[in-house]
Amino acid sequence: MARAKNRGYQQSFSPSYTIRRWRLGIYIRLSKEDLKKGKDDSNSVKNQRDLLNDFYRRNIDEFESITEYVDDGHTGTDANREDFQRLLADVMSGKINCVIVKDLSRFARNYSDAGSLIDNLFVQMGVRFISLAENVDSYKNPDSVSNIIVPITNVMNDNYCYQTSKKIRQVFDYKRRNGQYIGAFAPYGYVKHPKDKHRLIVDPDAAENVKLIFTMLIQGSSKRAIALYLNEHGVPSPSAYKVQKGLPVSTRGYDDPMWGARMIHSILTNPTYTGDLAQGRSRVKSYKVHQIEAVPREEWVEVAGTHEAIIDYETFDKVQALLQRDTRTSPKGREVHLFSGFLKCADCGRAITRCVSKNNNVYYSCSTYKNRSRTACTMHSIKHERLEAAVLFAVQHQVHLAVSYSEIVTQINSAPIKKSQSYRLDDLIAAKERELTKITRYKQSLYQDWKDGEITQQEYRDMKADYERQTSDISAVLTRLNAERAELANGVDNEHPALVAFMKYQNIEALNREILVELVDYIKVYENGNISVKFKFADELRKIAEYIEINTTEDTAVAG
Repeated sequence: MARAKNRGYQQSFSPSYTIRRWRLGIYIRLSKEDLKKGKDDSNSVKNQRDLLNDFYRRNIDEFESITEYVDDGHTGTDANREDFQRLLADVMSGKINCVIVKDLSRFARNYSDAGSLIDNLFVQMGVRFISLAENVDSYKNPDSVSNIIVPITNVMNDNYCYQTSKKIRQVFDYKRRNGQYIGAFAPYGYVKHPKDKHRLIVDPDAAENVKLIFTMLIQGSSKRAIALYLNEHGVPSPSAYKVQKGLPVSTRGYDDPMWGARMIHSILTNPTYTGDLAQGRSRVKSYKVHQIEAVPREEWVEVAGTHEAIIDYETFDKVQALLQRDTRTSPKGREVHLFSGFLKCADCGRAITRCVSKNNNVYYSCSTYKNRSRTACTMHSIKHERLEAAVLFAVQHQVHLAVSYSEIVTQINSAPIKKSQSYRLDDLIAAKERELTKITRYKQSLYQDWKDGEITQQEYRDMKADYERQTSDISAVLTRLNAERAELANGVDNEHPALVAFMKYQNIEALNREILVELVDYIKVYENGNISVKFKFADELRKIAEYIEINTTEDTAVAG
């Protein structure tokens, strides 16, 4: 009978544990990818909150307090989430000693982060960890944390993020290569097309300010001076302008309501203003490390002619060349001085700097002599008036030469026959081809010399490498010479960029910054006060001169 009384009775063998009341922290996370899933709201903030609060109500006797932590729109691969960090801080301070999540992916998708926190920090701090979906409870069932499902789930969550990141990058790369704009916000000066978010259209009001910025820099204003001018004239910064217009605006980065030199530099260096999309200029280091890093120019994805240009190529290139020069101004200065960034010492090669004497006379001297050592170089001094007059004369002479070239080219091109053969180029090409043939023959005989014991293996390797280097150098020269000969065969017209650049200054009577930027590469100053001006288009003008020489010999018919 005793046995009959015990029928149906199941003795509990679950492990015993001390009843204690916990300070509960419920953690909720929703990523942007979850938001994009549409009708599937299983991971919504509301759904997670309902599930976790339901658990709390059913087990309310176990808890003495409850605190909620929510990160809405944050990826689980990044531990730098505001409420996640607040949760960890409260764990460290002892404010909470129990953490509960809907599932492990809500807590962290980074395998190493999740494992480190659950297996190490929480154990050391005596923190209870509960994940409802995986039935993990480190207090009631310690073995559940060590269960193989936990690390496997963490690895799967981590891999899911890796695969998602990889697919997103592939899609972005495809769109970039096809000239589609994929930025979240249009660059200042543009807006996204209302019917196609991957196309840019000009914003007329902002575009005028972009043009002003480029013009001011070319005319001699520093980036700081441009920013001051815009602020003083009440021009809203890019972010402030977008807020005023009701346009989408980033809260990260250039969100200052005032203009600054950094903003100006960003605009001046953005090729997008030329009508070409230049994307991929920065990137996130990895799906785990969410730091932004700059991308080298050669790795950018650039597609030409995708939208209307605000700045022409010529102006953009001028500005890039200017930005490479040392054009710093004094703290109170706004205008870049006329020759700033153009002067070089003819002996040491360093910059010639602007100086002002006690009686306010402006002169220039070698920076090595002035700032480093008076034994390393000499002063190379020249007064501003003399320098300006000399450079103006050199520019006027070059302009006169370009005008003469243009007139002669017009005569040549009106003749019934034009010559394009350059004996100089023919001789150079033939000489280089003979040199290449000789080097090739030497290289071919090396192997046999090594096998015959005339040279060692190391000598063979060294000589072979040297011949390969010479072959590469000669081949490069031949490529350049043949291209020059082909260019000569195409002829020259008086609309050649080198001629046009100089001819538009036919009536020049004074120098300004814009003329120097367009025509001059650099100016060398010698110890005796003489100068030499290295003009841009020097190679092109030399080729035009050769074309003229070829076609003005006695055996060439030239109309005139």
